[in-house]
Amino acid sequence: MTALFEKPEKKPKTDFKQQKQHLYEYWKNSRMISNDSVLDAFMAVPRELFVDPAYRDESYADHPLPIFCGQTISQPTTVILMLQLLDVLPGQRVLEIGTGSGYNAALLAKLAAKVVTVERHEELAEQARENLRGACLEEVVVVAGDGKLGYVKMAPYDRIIVTAAAHQVPQNLKDQLGVGGLLVAPIGATYGCEMLKLQKTSPEHFQTSSHGLFSFVPLI
Repeated sequence: MTALFEKPEKKPKTDFKQQKQHLYEYWKNSRMISNDSVLDAFMAVPRELFVDPAYRDESYADHPLPIFCGQTISQPTTVILMLQLLDVLPGQRVLEIGTGSGYNAALLAKLAAKVVTVERHEELAEQARENLRGACLEEVVVVAGDGKLGYVKMAPYDRIIVTAAAHQVPQNLKDQLGVGGLLVAPIGATYGCEMLKLQKTSPEHFQTSSHGLFSFVPLI
């Protein structure tokens, strides 16, 4: 007797290109994002390479997703809004605090001349290195360490971005930002922290502006 087995239905392949285009058009048409360089970076980097395989089909869903070590990859709109605030110019040196899976660093690599990113979880830092290699962005420097200390070895920086909520901007980061540089960071409680942009006008002085409320994992 021969047993007949039905072939399991193949899961339809996720159309990442279409999903990415949908987000792009939403930001562009709503005028939420007006920085073409940031939009071009978004289109150039495959976000699906930086998402946990269990959630890969949701790579372009506009909400946060879990990654290793109890951390998250922020929703695409939050990431892109922060990069627009950061206003990275060609040739600049950028420091990121909170590497996560490496996605934001990958976007920064499309905008800046040099990107250094610091991640406190060694396992996550190594995963980010692998993800960046997969995206052919090995030039990004991934450092395992305490982000609150920054990375003085390659300071000063033209731009600094913090991707976790802190009660205040760490002094080390202020010190490592060059005069005229910009720093973007969510400041306050994990839920409802305030997105601040600081411009360093002199070695001791900053101009600060607020750009809405967000939620982030804490900077520890």
